[in-house]
Amino acid sequence: KTFAKKTMATQALTTLGRLAGAVGVASYILPQIIYDVDGGERAVMYDAYRGILPDAIGEGTHFKIPYLQKEHIMSVRAEPKEIKSRTGTKDLQMVNIALRILSRPQEKKLPEIFDSLGVNFNDRVLPSVCNEVLKATVAKYNAEELLSLRSKISLEIKTELEKRCQTFGLDLVDVAITHLVFGKEFATAIEAKQVAQQEAERQQWVVEKAEKEREAAVIRAEGEAEAAMIVNDALTESGPGLIEVRRIDTAKEIAGSLAISRGVTYLPSASSGGNNMLLGLNAAHQ
Repeated sequence: KTFAKKTMATQALTTLGRLAGAVGVASYILPQIIYDVDGGERAVMYDAYRGILPDAIGEGTHFKIPYLQKEHIMSVRAEPKEIKSRTGTKDLQMVNIALRILSRPQEKKLPEIFDSLGVNFNDRVLPSVCNEVLKATVAKYNAEELLSLRSKISLEIKTELEKRCQTFGLDLVDVAITHLVFGKEFATAIEAKQVAQQEAERQQWVVEKAEKEREAAVIRAEGEAEAAMIVNDALTESGPGLIEVRRIDTAKEIAGSLAISRGVTYLPSASSGGNNMLLGLNAAHQ
């Protein structure tokens, strides 16, 4: 019985060792013959004899020939990338502009993209293409137009980028200008322009004021000339009587002004033929 027990234990250990060996072999061999492609990804297969296979491999678990085939996983999702550039406008103003791009590769052209650009195709294509398109497009517009026509310029940049990226097998989902800052020279020019505009408006106001004053002087002169003509005609018709009437009116105005003054007192004449008097009283001697 003891011998039988030892034999059974030996067999069990042997079986366990074989299972462990099989698991170890499987864990080494399986990654060499199968691979997984996750969602939003495609695999480009390189074959040691045929080179890069013409068709991309979709999602799921697939088999490959170990040591002869090697898969390369590539993303087909729309991925964002920001490109910054410093360029000049039509009126020679420097501007710092940032462009946000959403792009993805064309699935049918993935083998060609991998063959010519590799896995990091975005980093190799977009910076150079975007800088060239940005510089060519911004140079068509003045600095002020970049602000007022921002959506139009963004659409123009997107259209031109789509044409350029198609040659590399890339599709553009969206293009937007996210950052637009002018240099100090532009701010100085804007300030100088505002000062010049304000000075021009002030000079225009001065000219208009002088014109109004000239018109007023002409009107006053015409009025005085017309009044002089009226007085002359009256003197011609009435003689010295008009002057006497004006003297009496002036005397009444002076008397009325003095009568309401606090330091002036009216003293009528005792006789009917005497002269009336306006006596000035000093408040300090009352």
